[in-house]
Amino acid sequence: MSQAALVVEQLGKRYGSTTVFSGVSLSVAPGEFVAIVGESGVGKSSLLNCLAALDDWSEGRILHAGVDLGTLNEPQRAHWRRAHLGFVFQAFHVLPHLDVAQNVGLPLLLLGRPDAARVQAMLDAVGLGDLGARLPAELSGGQLQRVAIARALVHRPGLLLADEPTGNLDPTTAAQVMDVLQQQATESDAALVLVTHSSAAAARAQRVLHLTASGLQAA
Repeated sequence: MSQAALVVEQLGKRYGSTTVFSGVSLSVAPGEFVAIVGESGVGKSSLLNCLAALDDWSEGRILHAGVDLGTLNEPQRAHWRRAHLGFVFQAFHVLPHLDVAQNVGLPLLLLGRPDAARVQAMLDAVGLGDLGARLPAELSGGQLQRVAIARALVHRPGLLLADEPTGNLDPTTAAQVMDVLQQQATESDAALVLVTHSSAAAARAQRVLHLTASGLQAA
């Protein structure tokens, strides 16, 4: 079996005396799709932000391809995110003043390796091949989420995190977006961790884990 893309060991997070979660352990292989579900307020988004090294944790370790993220300072974490992480947000987070192709190409630009052919290939893959020159304001919610997926995968990250990517979409569009997300993650051999309230989205995963204050259990 391939080396795990992501290993989480006894991770915990607290705000003062309040425990958000503790004892979270997880291993995700390249190409594996894991969904994390749980009650509102249990800390699913906080956990995902820790896995992205966007937030600090109180105990435990997070390793990506053998690199201990806890040993990195903030500039090093930012560099790691640019090179190795794709993040799909519920709120899309596309830049309104950039056109679709520029939004998708931004990770490559930040890495100093712009690649118009790769951007076009990703737009084609998510069904937006002829919309590269449009501004985000001209797109539907489902199209914006496809832009976000293309942007998250354009630089071929080893780890893809998705935080409620279908939460703002109607069921039909949500299913289409999940099709694209799952297909593109598989083709990229990226480890995909999805946080969701949607049973339909979670049902697509190879493993579904339930987050409680005391850790992760099989759902």
